[in-house]
Amino acid sequence: MPERPSYALFDPSPREPRLAIPHGACDSQVHIFGEAQRFPTKPDAAYVVYEATVEEMLRMHKTLGVERGVIVQSTAYGTDHSALIEALRIAGPSYRGCGVVDDSVDDDQLHRMHEAGVRGARFNFHPKLKNALPTPEQVRRTAERVVPLGWHLKLHMNGIDPREITPLLADVETDVVIDHMGPLQYGHGLADPHFRHVLDLLERGNWWVMLSNGDRRSVAGYPWDDATAYARAYVERAPDRVLWATDWPHPLHPGPVPNDGELLDLLARYAPDAEARHRILVDNPQRLFGFPGGEHNE
Repeated sequence: MPERPSYALFDPSPREPRLAIPHGACDSQVHIFGEAQRFPTKPDAAYVVYEATVEEMLRMHKTLGVERGVIVQSTAYGTDHSALIEALRIAGPSYRGCGVVDDSVDDDQLHRMHEAGVRGARFNFHPKLKNALPTPEQVRRTAERVVPLGWHLKLHMNGIDPREITPLLADVETDVVIDHMGPLQYGHGLADPHFRHVLDLLERGNWWVMLSNGDRRSVAGYPWDDATAYARAYVERAPDRVLWATDWPHPLHPGPVPNDGELLDLLARYAPDAEARHRILVDNPQRLFGFPGGEHNE
């Protein structure tokens, strides 16, 4: 078996952001990697993971002022959601989950996941995850099973042409979230056909985009000014269907990993208007994830 890649470690000392954020702000994607003996990853996981516990995540969120979050299943765990469900139990009702669902996940498991707070299914098409890539047929079958639960669908398409994937969900009757500002082609700027395709999808009422990995989307490097233009275009196109996320603990980041407080400050450049930031951090996540105490709850 070839050597599996690892990644740079997250900054264990997040700083307080300069940006003041509203009550109820949500980090729409984090991952949890529990203690290895209790929560082992798949033997054929595409990359080596480092422990990143729910307690560390909660401390990071407290420093940033974030009060809600979404814990997303890593492909390293496959469809074993034990670590995710335990993390949701510890984090409490202000956190939701997003799982990985294929034919091996039976209806009883789906029910347990829903009861634990899972509200979405993620499909990861990153080329590095060759042993975990979903087939078109699998995408359609999973969508048919989770849409009746009110779940959204989530697409990680970095490194591929999104036009190969998005037609599979053209008629799906639920919300679809595109991860990490979409599969941008580095150096192509706003004329990038992948970027233009995502903008076109946002014209539909059920497609969303997540503002995350701005540092990785940047070609120019710190302070990632070239990523700002993409983000602002998304906010202008669909202000009611944009999310923000740290992507903590930044799996497969080549390093150096930015401080999460700095990533939150980046949102001020993505959305200079305070009302727009309130939508991105509070209103939009509430509508999509249905946190207790708000509308769209079950």
